[in-house]
Amino acid sequence: MAVSMPYPLLFIVFLLFIIADFVNGHPGVKYQLIRRHDLHPKWGLRQLVHSDMIRVGAISRKVRRQVREDRYEPACNNGSREHSSGELPMHSGADYGVGLYLVKLRVGSPAQKVVLIADTGSDLTWSKCRYKCRGARCGRRQRRRVFRADRSSSFRTLPCSSTTCKTDLANLFSLSRCPSPLDPCSYDYRYSDGSATLGVFANETVTFSLANRRKARLHDVLVGCSESARGQSFVAADGVMGLGYSNYSLAVKAAGRFGGKFSYCLVDHLSPKNVSSYLIFGSHKEVNISVVRIRYTELVLGVINPFYAVNVKGISVGSIMLDIPAEVWDLNGVGGAIVDSGTSLTVLTQPAYQPVMAALRQSLLGFKRLDLDIGPLEYCFNSTGFDAATVPRLVLHFVDGARFEPPVKSYVIDAAPGVKCLGFAAAAWPGASVVGNIMQQNHFWEFDLGKSRLGFGTSSCV
Repeated sequence: MAVSMPYPLLFIVFLLFIIADFVNGHPGVKYQLIRRHDLHPKWGLRQLVHSDMIRVGAISRKVRRQVREDRYEPACNNGSREHSSGELPMHSGADYGVGLYLVKLRVGSPAQKVVLIADTGSDLTWSKCRYKCRGARCGRRQRRRVFRADRSSSFRTLPCSSTTCKTDLANLFSLSRCPSPLDPCSYDYRYSDGSATLGVFANETVTFSLANRRKARLHDVLVGCSESARGQSFVAADGVMGLGYSNYSLAVKAAGRFGGKFSYCLVDHLSPKNVSSYLIFGSHKEVNISVVRIRYTELVLGVINPFYAVNVKGISVGSIMLDIPAEVWDLNGVGGAIVDSGTSLTVLTQPAYQPVMAALRQSLLGFKRLDLDIGPLEYCFNSTGFDAATVPRLVLHFVDGARFEPPVKSYVIDAAPGVKCLGFAAAAWPGASVVGNIMQQNHFWEFDLGKSRLGFGTSSCV
């Protein structure tokens, strides 16, 4: 749905594409972002923030019924463990008006390339797929890219009669139907924005290319072979790469091979296409990326699965700690906060949203407020003559003393030429708050699953 505004939107999202080889001889995995200059005509800022709010609503429902779950240890792959890391270069881009990351992944034996949405809030990795090929259709040329499971020697479906299907995969929407014991385990996987996919579970091999020309393979990765998918999010992709915290996610599986961690760095969402940004498996120390002083805070795992939660103490604006009730951040109650690359805006529950907006509005009273229909974005203004130095700095304080201080452009965001908005959306209370990817821009973020810590530091991401 297009936004009813007189200017072309500048609200940018990032897309990831895997490149086959590593750079400069460092073994490992790194993904680079690609920027495109035009938004899809059917998508705009209002549609993007609408999708954000649906996603946050689903997160909040998880919080209200949350039960602390088991922790998942990044298991080694057949006794092998890669401690070094490398990079797969990409270019930053904007497309479709949705806050997604697209990656190219090699799946199967021999490996086939598929383009997937990289989602830290999803645990199932799946692709549009042809499982069985019958009759004359087998020889027809495909109009769309699909994973040909029938051509992979390592593709093994899970029996619907297995305990894995009936019990372990229940949270991944496995279906109870089982016509015969050896029939494949089916799923009807639903996303919070209403999109969904139908298919069968299988174990498969995923391949990464290393700089020394060798191949690193992850065996027995749980994947979904989808016969159908619905949802606007899947127009530009073949499926989803699950990077959430789950025993069956690709992030946890790959952590056992690449040092127990993954990370990404998001450049300014208005960066030109020749500026790079990265998704890395393994340690960032052995890849060519400059980070100014990495700070660490506790990464709380197993509370709001598959999301990555953090222990927040409070928010200050202009060095003044705001009056936000402590229960807003209580992960053991009905609050809490998560860091999510799949949500664009930063979303605060009402008890936090109101004081943050009130504090920031004071510095913008000299600018004409605009009455624009951009969904939950409440405060937009004519930005002629705007100087970021006049806006008080916002700081997110963590319980263990770490501080995250984003640049002003990450919360006073560009909506159109001459138009800026406070980049926050309100969520119902009780529920979770979300640090979205616009707030995360120009920072490096490391998800260390082995040590249960989140690292972050200022970076140009190049």
